[in-house]
Amino acid sequence: MKTLSATIKIKIRFSEIDAMRVVWHGAYAKYFEDAREYFGSVYELGYDVFEENKVFAPIVDLSIQYKRPLRYGMQPEITIHYRYTEAAKIIFDYEIRDAESQEIMATATSVQVFMDFNYELMWINPPFYEDWKNKWLKE
Repeated sequence: MKTLSATIKIKIRFSEIDAMRVVWHGAYAKYFEDAREYFGSVYELGYDVFEENKVFAPIVDLSIQYKRPLRYGMQPEITIHYRYTEAAKIIFDYEIRDAESQEIMATATSVQVFMDFNYELMWINPPFYEDWKNKWLKE
C-alpha cells in the first residue's frame, strides 16, 4: 500500500498570536484545514469532489499535541499523512515542524466521517471514495 503525504509551508500572521506572543491554540485547526485542502489538491480529494458526490465529510475528532510554541513571523511546514482504514472515515496525521531546524512543534490527528446531504451518517464508504483509494493506494 502506498503512503500518501504532502507538505505545505505556512506563515504565522500577527492576528494568530495571543497575549503570550505565541500562536493561539485555536489557530492550529485552521492550519490543519489548510493542510487538508492542499492534500486534496495534490491527490484529487478536494471538497469539490465531496460536493459533486453529494457527500459531506465533517471532522468528528481533532486531537492536537503541542510540543513547542509557534511564534509570529515563523514559516513552519505542515506535513499531512493519510492513514488507511477500511472504515467509512478519513484519518489524517499531521506534523508541524520549524522549517529551519526541523524541530517538531506540534502533532495532530483528525477523523472525518461521511454524511449524505440529509445529514445521515454513511456506514460504508461512498463509491467515489473506494474508487479514489483504488487509484491512489494501490502499488
